Amino acid sequence: MLLRTPAVLALPLLVAACAPAEGPGATDPTAVVPAVKVLGPGQSCIFRDQVRQTIVRSSQVIDFEMNSGKVFRNTLASPCPGLNFDRAITYETSINQLCRPEIIYSLQRIGNTLQRGAGCSLGDFVPVEYVKKAKAK
Repeated sequence: MLLRTPAVLALPLLVAACAPAEGPGATDPTAVVPAVKVLGPGQSCIFRDQVRQTIVRSSQVIDFEMNSGKVFRNTLASPCPGLNFDRAITYETSINQLCRPEIIYSLQRIGNTLQRGAGCSLGDFVPVEYVKKAKAK
């Protein structure tokens, strides 16, 4: 669903459901399930047309999986009300980038319609790699 308004492009991103990973370590990108290895320093922006999939991990952590296979984990400035329930986001931007501290909104299903919920500020986009579990023998 693509909506155009003057100088603003709204693009809802529906995301897949995942196991919640709340807790005291939610601001540490490696403390959320699935576990990740940090590959370098965070960056302030990513190109939104390169995002293949967005996965809400908790009310404060979102993984942005890119077309290239890279993954950027974003820890929001604070927990986002409603984000952990429907696990979907939407945002408005007039450029082809998502940047810190842009506001994203939780996207909530009410009946058969989607409505924009609470607004929350993005943090840095930290490049990560998912840690694969070793198979037990």
